[in-house]
Amino acid sequence: MKKLLFAILTITILVSCENKPETNLQITGNVKGLQKGTLYLKKLGDSTFITIDSMKIDGKSDFESNINLKSPEMLYLFLDRGETNSGDNNLMFFAEPGKINITTDLEYFYSKAVITGSKNNELYETYKKISSKYNEQQLELTVAKLKAQKNKQLDVIASINEKSNEILKRKYLYAINFAVTNKEYEVAPYIALSEINDATIKYLDTIQKVMTPKVAQSKYGVMLTKYVAERKKQ
Repeated sequence: MKKLLFAILTITILVSCENKPETNLQITGNVKGLQKGTLYLKKLGDSTFITIDSMKIDGKSDFESNINLKSPEMLYLFLDRGETNSGDNNLMFFAEPGKINITTDLEYFYSKAVITGSKNNELYETYKKISSKYNEQQLELTVAKLKAQKNKQLDVIASINEKSNEILKRKYLYAINFAVTNKEYEVAPYIALSEINDATIKYLDTIQKVMTPKVAQSKYGVMLTKYVAERKKQ
């Protein structure tokens, strides 16, 4: 009888283990000040966001999610605040297998987020710091151009256009160099696809060719290879 019970227990444990979904990414974190609400972990599908997991917050502001990530990719943490509304409800981060920790604040959900455990996300944050400076320069020129157009200062407009093109060129070259330098990380093809997809094909082709085999087989690596091939046909 004992042997029979032991056999049944063993089978039950084995079946339980088989049915348990495999996970390779643990995301933990804390939203300071959040007492009640729901966090949704999502990824971008073909044309809309797909919910991967949801975490209800009720009293304790800690959260945890365990998922299976086939390839490093950009994920999005959406905050449903319940009764209160805010435009700062979406936090994007570059996820990769392993352990990632996200600590942030209810009032400044995106701007105060600190994300650790992902090398791809670390690199992407570095890229954004420099890229944002080019964006700020372009914004200043746009304001100056509108003023010049209002005053019909054609020579000033021409000068601003020239400066704007130069800044855009530097921004693209920075993105290309960054992607090539970090060719062993999945952030490289992601930047090529999301930031400079309209760049001259030779630059995109360069990024595609220098990717390591591991990166080339990743989600964004495959997408970049396909995109470059389609651009060449055109």
